[in-house]
Amino acid sequence: MNMEMSDPRLGPALVRIAPVLGACPTLLRRLGGLTNANYLITAAGEMFVLRLPGAGTQDYINRKVEAVATYATAEIGVNAPVLLFDETDGMQVTRFIEGRTMSEAAFKDEGAIARAAVALQAVHKTSRKFANRFELFAMIDEYSALLKAKGARLPDGYAQALAQADVVRSVLQRASIEFAPCHCDPLAENFVDTGSKMYILDWEYSGNNDPMWDLGDVAIEARFDPAQERVLLEAYFGGAAPAHLQGRMVLYKAMCDLLWTLWGVIQVATGNTADDFWAYACNRLTGCKTTMASVEFAWALTVAGE
Repeated sequence: MNMEMSDPRLGPALVRIAPVLGACPTLLRRLGGLTNANYLITAAGEMFVLRLPGAGTQDYINRKVEAVATYATAEIGVNAPVLLFDETDGMQVTRFIEGRTMSEAAFKDEGAIARAAVALQAVHKTSRKFANRFELFAMIDEYSALLKAKGARLPDGYAQALAQADVVRSVLQRASIEFAPCHCDPLAENFVDTGSKMYILDWEYSGNNDPMWDLGDVAIEARFDPAQERVLLEAYFGGAAPAHLQGRMVLYKAMCDLLWTLWGVIQVATGNTADDFWAYACNRLTGCKTTMASVEFAWALTVAGE
């Protein structure tokens, strides 16, 4: 049996989507994905991507909420065009975007960083709000409760990092934050660059949020150095970033590592073997603690509440 066809859901899914595509689809190959199974398929000479949701994702992904963001971002040309999104199970079919899937190495290209900033800005400025708010601290509480119910253990040092996060919470509560549609999970591989335009895929964690979260998160996910961060901020703001907004971005660099630490432990608890998620969680916590110990973070605490 073809390795890709070892997923028992794939055959029925190809039959199910044939009417949408107007032709019988043919499997080409499996694509990347840590939690979901993504497949490149072809039908009537065109290429598409079929997504089958990962086991356990129903515990923490609201597919109806995701659908709103998926269609909204497709309409403004930032996301891939969507042909099907089943809100009941999360199955999705989009057109395939021909381009370079981004990575830490690919983001060494300053032009790509600028295009990513432009794409994120387009999302943040769209007039169509998403169906939910991305509530950072509520999500931390929710993930923690889920893990407690599953009897999962957390990496050493998490409690201390969480206590320091309470300081961040108090600073952000003083800030005048205007929430806007955000991706909220802009890891490098969710960007596809055509060389002239950047697309952003995978809107599972999207919500109305502080736009500075997206900037801080992509800087962490793609391991931007200070020069790369400067390119990102200048492309986004059209010049130097206001200090209080840059400060919020820095705080979110620590907070996204803290949140995704919990996400990694959830993958362990739900039996996801696509990667070593315990090592992933431990590494994210290390990144969080490193940022929290930095001079930059101490500065951000003094300006981000303005």
